Amino acid sequence: MKRSRNEAQRPLFGHILMQKNIITEAQLQQALDIQRTRRAQLTDPTHIGQVLVQLGYAAEKDVLQAINEYHSLAVKSLSENLHEQVESRCQKPGKGVFIPRVPIWLQWSLITTGLITVTVFTLYLFTIDLQNKQLFRQTLLIGKVSLNYFVSNARILLLEEKNDLMLNTLLTEASAVEGIVYAIILDQNRIIKAHTDHTRIGETFDMESLTTSGIKEDTFTYFDYFSATGEHILNLSRTVVMKEKALGEVHVGISLDFIDLSIREKNRHILIISLAIIGLGLVIAVFYSIRFSRPLTILVRAFGEISAGNYQHRIQDTRKDEFGNLAKSFNSMSRELWLKSMMERSFGKYVGTEVLELILNNPASDWLKGKRRSATVLFTDVRGFTSYSEPREPEEIVERLNEYFEIATEAINRHGGYVDKFVGDAVMGVFGVPFPCDDHVERAVRAAMSMQQTFQEKSRSRKNGFLGRIGIGINSGMVLSGNIGSQMKMEYTVIGDTVNVASRLNGLAGPGEVIISRAIYEPMKAILEVAPLEPQNIKGKLYPVEAFRVLHLSGEE
Repeated sequence: MKRSRNEAQRPLFGHILMQKNIITEAQLQQALDIQRTRRAQLTDPTHIGQVLVQLGYAAEKDVLQAINEYHSLAVKSLSENLHEQVESRCQKPGKGVFIPRVPIWLQWSLITTGLITVTVFTLYLFTIDLQNKQLFRQTLLIGKVSLNYFVSNARILLLEEKNDLMLNTLLTEASAVEGIVYAIILDQNRIIKAHTDHTRIGETFDMESLTTSGIKEDTFTYFDYFSATGEHILNLSRTVVMKEKALGEVHVGISLDFIDLSIREKNRHILIISLAIIGLGLVIAVFYSIRFSRPLTILVRAFGEISAGNYQHRIQDTRKDEFGNLAKSFNSMSRELWLKSMMERSFGKYVGTEVLELILNNPASDWLKGKRRSATVLFTDVRGFTSYSEPREPEEIVERLNEYFEIATEAINRHGGYVDKFVGDAVMGVFGVPFPCDDHVERAVRAAMSMQQTFQEKSRSRKNGFLGRIGIGINSGMVLSGNIGSQMKMEYTVIGDTVNVASRLNGLAGPGEVIISRAIYEPMKAILEVAPLEPQNIKGKLYPVEAFRVLHLSGEE
């Protein structure tokens, strides 16, 4: 993972722990070596903080606090997804950068409301336009009826030159129809012979330009215009013809204002209904948007809890739809993660952290099916345990054993080994498997010397000889590592002649002694000071085995 420029300018996480006096430089270097080895062998992205806790160099709570401060996280445990959380945090734009976002419920509400609004207003405009056309056609029809009436009755009167009174009487009777603004009868010279406004009689008709530009339908011509008073008028005209001879022309003016008024009234009602529909649609959209988005919000928070290590977090699955199924699936997932976490924390105490990681990361691997490897095996045992335990209560013996096992386990883990098993008062530690390392011999010897030093110090400070009774034997060579057992119960362990010899050497070790074989002495003789022992006859070996008592180790802690 590449570090950004700002990240590169920060001190490394391990150095932060050193500054807080949580670990030493030597402990950090050893943890880094183990981390590199694991990544090289299994591409295991174990965080350095997890390695330090496994080695017993730092308390989990101190490492968690440092991780949260360093990476700006809220991790509650050293869970398996710690590395992914750190990577995710490092890939973010940066601390303090605010990324604005619109909640999904608001997005859905706006989209739904927008669709409803567009649909309603489209229908609104279509309805208004349709009503406008219908009213106009009705008005046109009324005008045509009136116009036909005037034309039919004006033919004979126009033939008689002195029938102007009859023509005006005809218009007066017809102009009483609602909506008719005026009616005009022209002679063939376009002189007004009759008009609803008697003052205009005898004038020359002055709307010739509008008439010629009007719309023609059969024998009718019509156009609309605004009068001097601002009134909107539809003018219809028709030529009075008798025996194909034009006798004159009739014009009828009908007010369109009542259409505009009618449409405005209808517009108001339709608009109110449209707004009501939009408002109702908005309420429904917001309701269902929140209803559908709330489970997603809950799910995001739930995943946040999972990423923080809270595998016992559950979602209420009361809904009977797909979201309910999603909640059930999430709860099932969180339960499986919790069980896996419990297995790591509990089962790992029995099989060792390294072996547990191997099982979980690669359960079908050949690592667990048995493979020959070079390894170093260490045994510890309490000299005279039977005589020591006989006069004492079982509770006291268990307490002493647990203290002894704790010291031995911490030393073995700290030096890169793992505790294979506890057998009575004996501890078996293995170095070099399941994770190979070139210096497993030195690691085992240093672990033995370290724990003996701790045993002796605690034995003297507490005036209790139990921890001073422990002897250690170490041997190195080829072992067969893998699963051993039945289908009902299996354990990961190492077997072979190397293990047997280490156990026999442990039987030779007196209280506070570390006995090693030549396989241990040869690669380390430059830094070891030893006292040779008489070659030992060991059951199962044709020749005596050379053994050495370790007196001093250079660079011993």
